[in-house]
Amino acid sequence: MKKSALQKARATYQPKLPIVLTGAVKAVEGQPTQSVANQAEIKELFPNTYGLPELKFEKATAPAPSKPINVGVILSGGQAPGGHNVICGLFDGLKKINKDSRLYGFLMGPGGFVDHQYKELTADFIKDYRNTGGFDIIGSGRTKLETKEQFDKGLEILKELNISALVIIGGDDSNTNAAVLAEYYKSINAGVQVLGCPKTIDGDLKNDVIETSFGFDTATKVYSEVIGNIQRDCNSAKKYWHFIKLMGRSASHIALECALQTQPNICIVSEEVEQKDMTLQQVVDYVAEIVAKRAANGNNFGTVLIPEGLIEFIPAVKRLIAELNDLLAKNAEEFATVAPADQRAYIIGHLSKENAAVYESLPEGVARQLSLDRDPHGNVQVSLIETEKLLSEMVGKRLAQWKKEGKYNGKFSAQHHFFGYEGRCADPSNFDADYCYALGFNAACLIKGGFTGYMSSVRNLTKPSVQWIAGGIPITMMMNMERRNGKMKPVIQKALVNLDGAPFRKFAEQRDDWAVNTCYVYPGPIQYFGPSEVCDQPTLTLKYEHQGK
Repeated sequence: MKKSALQKARATYQPKLPIVLTGAVKAVEGQPTQSVANQAEIKELFPNTYGLPELKFEKATAPAPSKPINVGVILSGGQAPGGHNVICGLFDGLKKINKDSRLYGFLMGPGGFVDHQYKELTADFIKDYRNTGGFDIIGSGRTKLETKEQFDKGLEILKELNISALVIIGGDDSNTNAAVLAEYYKSINAGVQVLGCPKTIDGDLKNDVIETSFGFDTATKVYSEVIGNIQRDCNSAKKYWHFIKLMGRSASHIALECALQTQPNICIVSEEVEQKDMTLQQVVDYVAEIVAKRAANGNNFGTVLIPEGLIEFIPAVKRLIAELNDLLAKNAEEFATVAPADQRAYIIGHLSKENAAVYESLPEGVARQLSLDRDPHGNVQVSLIETEKLLSEMVGKRLAQWKKEGKYNGKFSAQHHFFGYEGRCADPSNFDADYCYALGFNAACLIKGGFTGYMSSVRNLTKPSVQWIAGGIPITMMMNMERRNGKMKPVIQKALVNLDGAPFRKFAEQRDDWAVNTCYVYPGPIQYFGPSEVCDQPTLTLKYEHQGK
């Protein structure tokens, strides 16, 4: 396989481990934990894995001799930079426990586990994937592990391969599946540990002990490079407003981090829109007013960052979507028989009066997109809704109205962008390369310790990597009950942007200046070689969160 010069150079990079993981370790148990909400319901659903203590690894005096361990690994959900390094760290950690330990990768996600599709990952095979982006080492998939039949079918291959631990690398839903699987295998004494690793570029899988999900650092740096390039072009041509939609269906962490890095004229934060109970028209007017202010200064150009999940955070639309999700879940078969020309009328006729009015008021294209096929969790596929075009179209109409009224005398021309897949498979930054390797190596330590139902945790992440703190957090600690496909289910609670948190406060202090003046920052591409202040910095979100503590 032909490799670029960068690929060859990156293959030689040796990720830096926390110093505590470089020798023998012992697990120190903290206090028993409880779920973030719905404690009684979660405890009842997870009687064998609820209330476990947090774990912190400390150096041990001498390594105890260990038998070989066979482990399975699954990449689940969307890709995130650094997934390969999690597997490499896991592999190296297992080999350190015993050189005869073996690692098996289940192909194309959880589906490969259920269908017994796997590959043994050897040193020769793994070496080509160190410090690379993507999930192509074994592939990923979105099959949900939620039925006893799936669990039992997977257990067959685990027994056949003498696998005693399974590591699921994924986001909140995938780690929820890991918790359910850990509970089931514990309840039947299957002799299989199940552990999770926190993955999602969206940045919404975190808490006090999971400081960030892997991939967020690299993805936001990739997006910020391109936003910076657009802003440089924008400031050169001085004739376009660029509406840029960014990944982040359930939270605005990506948009906020990119705003902190690039200082655009406008960044909409969905959580603030929801807190202020803003309507779609109020969001449009907010953007239009800034366009008009800049035009008054002779600046008919600018940039607007938009989280892809914005529509769902507008309270009136959110209530509509919640009812729509239930309606289409309960009436899926009947709705499938309705002719496309009659679907709008069908939906309006089956909604409550308030939500029917909101649905009817939406532009027809957006309304239609809200009723498209659901994702595997029964939710609207918001990434298909072209929010950036919707906003620019509505802003254009508002400005045209103001022009007639003599309130605006500028020129408005829009360009549209959606940055999504571009950030998911980049070669991991030095931060993500180190963090992911440590997460995998740490998972091997959790396996050796006999733990199950835990997520690999590495924190203290704004310090040099040798000072990072390693351990484990019970997955049930992060859970609450949410409605999915019309039913209440246990899931990991998503971490939204904290409007009282340091990163948002830092943004809010500066955005009025960024709006009217041109304060663009151009981060440039990720640097892998050079001084630490250029190559090894974590995200500004992490930096400000730690400063705020």
